[in-house]
Amino acid sequence: MDSIIDYFSTIPSSHRTLILVGGLTVFWLIESAVPLFRFDYRKWKHAKVNIFFTLTTIVINFSMAFILVKTSEYVVVNKIGLLYIIDMPIWVFLIVGVMLMDLISAWFIHWLEHQVRWMWRFHLVHHTDQHIDTTSANRHHPGESVFRFVFTTLAVIIIGAPMWMVFLYQTMSVVLTQFNHANVMMPKWLDNMLGVVFCTPDIHRIHHHYRLPYTNTNYGNIFSIWDRIFGTYAMVDNSKLVYGVDTHMDSNEVHDIGTILKIPFKKYRGSLIYEQEEKL
Repeated sequence: MDSIIDYFSTIPSSHRTLILVGGLTVFWLIESAVPLFRFDYRKWKHAKVNIFFTLTTIVINFSMAFILVKTSEYVVVNKIGLLYIIDMPIWVFLIVGVMLMDLISAWFIHWLEHQVRWMWRFHLVHHTDQHIDTTSANRHHPGESVFRFVFTTLAVIIIGAPMWMVFLYQTMSVVLTQFNHANVMMPKWLDNMLGVVFCTPDIHRIHHHYRLPYTNTNYGNIFSIWDRIFGTYAMVDNSKLVYGVDTHMDSNEVHDIGTILKIPFKKYRGSLIYEQEEKL
């Protein structure tokens, strides 16, 4: 346990980059070998758009990282946060902390983005992808990246998370997000086993169906437990899914970076929050 804490306390930026790139590479190769859907699309052209948004997310997080570091230092020094209410073994401290980070800075903000109209207009950029694969994981509008960063900082304050815990959480988040967006056909027994704890591809890709009620289910990032607790968990036959969002199904619109960046600022066209529901 001490070695984990020591490593993530001083994890080099090069290692974090290697984890990001390595994860994309591994899941890219796996989904190329055993895909769930055999998309009729140019995989590299599709990836280019999503990698652009991955890079904007990295730039935004890097440029504001000092806020996160200073916030974490302050709460740790002053023992502010839920983790300091009771004494607990370090392994419990780690598990509880990472789970609460996932709840606040991933599940809750994700759920909120589907409920608040102006936030949804930024978040729907993620949903406009009509060919979900591992590169889709970080397809976020820069505006969404900003308020996700805000909620990560808020989570640090509420929890009292030290930076090693933040880095550990972010590392797990990167890998699990790439994993649960991957276009892979997993053995059902393996998906069921992992799905008890983690958000798997069979669980999360339901969230990317183009219509309600499924778009408002399975918000999980790392852990599947939150959707089970809050009643947003759903399972359907993945082979029947249609990716995208029902208000933006023009393929030309959702593959042009300039057009995608303008989506939150265009005249409001309605939201799938209020659209017709579809049962699979």
